Amino acid sequence: MTPVSADTEAYDAHALDALRASLAQRPPALLIDGRWQAAASAAALQVDAPGDGLPLAHIAAGDARDIDLAVAAARRAFRHGPWPRLPATRRAALLFALADAIERERIELARLESLDAGHTLRSILAGDLALGLRSLRDYAGWATKIAGETPAQSADAGAMDYFLREPIGVAGLITPWNAPFLMVLQKLAAALAAGCTAVIKPAELAPLSALRIGELCLQVGIPAGVVNIVTGTGAAAGRALAEHPDVDLVSFTGSTAVGRSILAAAAHSNLKRVVLELGGKSPVLVFADADLDRAAAAIVAEIAFKSGQYCAAGSRVYVQACVREALIERMQAAMDRLRVGPGHLADSDMGPMISQAQRERALDIVGHSRAAGARLLRGGHALPGPGYYFEPTLLTDLTADMRAMREEIFAPALAVASFADDASLDQVAALANDSAYGLSAKLWARDVGTVHGLIRRLESGQVVVNGGGGEAVLPFGGVKQSGYGRENGHVGLSAFTEIKSVRLGY
Repeated sequence: MTPVSADTEAYDAHALDALRASLAQRPPALLIDGRWQAAASAAALQVDAPGDGLPLAHIAAGDARDIDLAVAAARRAFRHGPWPRLPATRRAALLFALADAIERERIELARLESLDAGHTLRSILAGDLALGLRSLRDYAGWATKIAGETPAQSADAGAMDYFLREPIGVAGLITPWNAPFLMVLQKLAAALAAGCTAVIKPAELAPLSALRIGELCLQVGIPAGVVNIVTGTGAAAGRALAEHPDVDLVSFTGSTAVGRSILAAAAHSNLKRVVLELGGKSPVLVFADADLDRAAAAIVAEIAFKSGQYCAAGSRVYVQACVREALIERMQAAMDRLRVGPGHLADSDMGPMISQAQRERALDIVGHSRAAGARLLRGGHALPGPGYYFEPTLLTDLTADMRAMREEIFAPALAVASFADDASLDQVAALANDSAYGLSAKLWARDVGTVHGLIRRLESGQVVVNGGGGEAVLPFGGVKQSGYGRENGHVGLSAFTEIKSVRLGY
């Protein structure tokens, strides 16, 4: 992977202006059956740049008619096309080719993602692009390792029992606006490695990287109909995809409220399979023996990542009482050092929020908690000027019923509470588990007994200890109202397969 330091050309202002000009000139189009075409309605939606609030591009406003065409194309490609019949090595080769094409265009893709979603170029190059490429290449490797099982049987059984894993069929992939490039690649790579065909419905607030991925899929030779992209609103295109009776699985990342509607649509249509990665309100537990400097820096860096619009971000901080002030002092200092500005500028540490509506929601939650008695140590306001910028925010003196402690703010805002020095592990875990969500939990402690004791007690799909580390691709997903099912690695791949049992007599 090319080091981020070698990608300084990404900050070329003239190239950014040229990209923006080209986006304004592109006609709105959907990718259906290997061709770019206008929406059935001929209508378009405006996409604004969160960095300045100005128009960035127009996309086709797809609806149920376009979803019907895309699903039909995906079904034809699955039943009659070459994709599910290709040798696994060939599918793997095409996924590797797509990864190579994306890597060659990483600078343009990073600029596109920064303009469209508002994130810093640094975070995209080091995070989203690197993780997306890893996901593609990881799933390319898994394409040749999809296998069933043959139970041991006696030599004279006179029969054979085994089961196969086959591609589930047509996959509907509904992706979010907070990590549009990465989420499209992670879901698409798993679906294609399994031999499925796909219809992608990207978030209307940040759909441009998905469209560019579609172009690259065609360029590297992925057959027509295997990858289809229908832009549009969730109400028009997303709902139609979730309800469609010829879609076999929907993989969705987004809010819990929309996840519920997708689950209902799946139940009321054809009982399609679903994988839901939903909201989070991740707790951070900091004990007195932790490295407070590292903990504070990591907590603030995570809540600044994507301007706090990150489902697994640790936003509820519970700190042992004896180090409460020391940790808060360090977190406040780390927030003071954050430079907030357009994501395409080299000196920006944190970009804007995605939209005015998202910023207003965050302001409302912070304001409601302050009115209920929370203490605002810093931030809590919208930054003046164009774009949707929000001050890094630190709240303390919160009670468990305040909105900032219960709702997913999806903004660069931390809510801090404390636990008694002599609190038991059960008591600390009860604080962390006091949430409708269970996506991720963060733990800072050096004592092995504390670490292992809490890992078992935390109701969460993921536990990150002392900042985490390692190189393994682990399953990702949540419990409770953070959804169900897992993405990444062979566990994520298995969601796109169906089991067929065979009892073979002679």
